[in-house]
Amino acid sequence: MENEEKMMTGEESLKIITEMINKTKFDIRQGSFYLLFWGWLIFACSISEYLLHKFTDVTHPYYVWFLVIPGVFVSMIYGFVTGRKARVQTYTGMLYMWIWMGFLIAATVLFIVQSKRMDLVTPYILLLIGLPTFVSGFIIKFRPLIAGGICFWITALVVHFAGPSFSSLGTALAMLIGYLIPGYMLKNRVDHDKV
Repeated sequence: MENEEKMMTGEESLKIITEMINKTKFDIRQGSFYLLFWGWLIFACSISEYLLHKFTDVTHPYYVWFLVIPGVFVSMIYGFVTGRKARVQTYTGMLYMWIWMGFLIAATVLFIVQSKRMDLVTPYILLLIGLPTFVSGFIIKFRPLIAGGICFWITALVVHFAGPSFSSLGTALAMLIGYLIPGYMLKNRVDHDKV
């Protein structure tokens, strides 16, 4: 028996290449879910902590940050489900995932190391989160995300010099500029590309 190879036309080859590129784009741009989910969660925790501290007699307003723990599980479940549905695993997609996984590990270590002085953690978290945000912007070639990473670094400096009293509002502002605005822009681009 002879091996019969089907010769593809130029049009068929171009169609396959275009489909692969579009799958890669969609896979990477699905990051808009994470930007929006974490942007809103951290924004809400930051504003809640500020309001509880400023306008109530609540002894431990920082307890709102425990909402981050279920947020990690929501992200992991979403990542697992969408990862199983993906037909193509790309190097870029894997790089994107591991950069954020590295951030999660670094943030966890920071929380353990600074567990006795949590009031000093905010500038360091903003500093850490700036790096994967900045690099992710370059990976997916999305300038608003690059600017978001820079925003986190600038806010880390401002929070450091302004002190713990500004950390909640600074974090909320950083989430708005660094995650939410780029997240909605990315989501709109994905929705536009689907049409």
